[in-house]
Amino acid sequence: MALEHLFQGSALNAVDAKGRVSVPAFLRSIIERRGDARTIVLAKHEAFPALSAYDPSYSALKHGKLERLLEKEETNADAQLEYEQRNLMAFAATEEVPYDSSGRIVLPPMMRRKGGIEDLALFLGTGETFQIWSPKLFLAEPRVPEDMKDIARFRLEERGLA
Repeated sequence: MALEHLFQGSALNAVDAKGRVSVPAFLRSIIERRGDARTIVLAKHEAFPALSAYDPSYSALKHGKLERLLEKEETNADAQLEYEQRNLMAFAATEEVPYDSSGRIVLPPMMRRKGGIEDLALFLGTGETFQIWSPKLFLAEPRVPEDMKDIARFRLEERGLA
């Protein structure tokens, strides 16, 4: 199953004291094209100090990827255990959050902590999913290419925060 609509673009939005943040319209439009749910699934990103986010219909695609990975690795003695661990991270360690008519979500406290998100959220489209970063952590992350950091710096300058 290939995804017809991909997440692209970037935005920087303020997060209030209660964890409310507006999800950019360019991301919401993809969620709505993919399905009826006005909901976002949040998870700790596997590799970065950030959150991974996607629409609920992507969960089935994610499960299929994990199944294929297990099939590829089934000769490995630890394959079943690794599969179970990946499933725990992929599905148990997530939270679904609805967004209201203006596109606002409330970032759950656990997810805010996992992503290190304080008063700003940097939204980055990454194709099948999108990421939500603390701009501070994004700029400090050595594995993020400088060109991407320039985008974050531009978004901060746009808001008069750089």
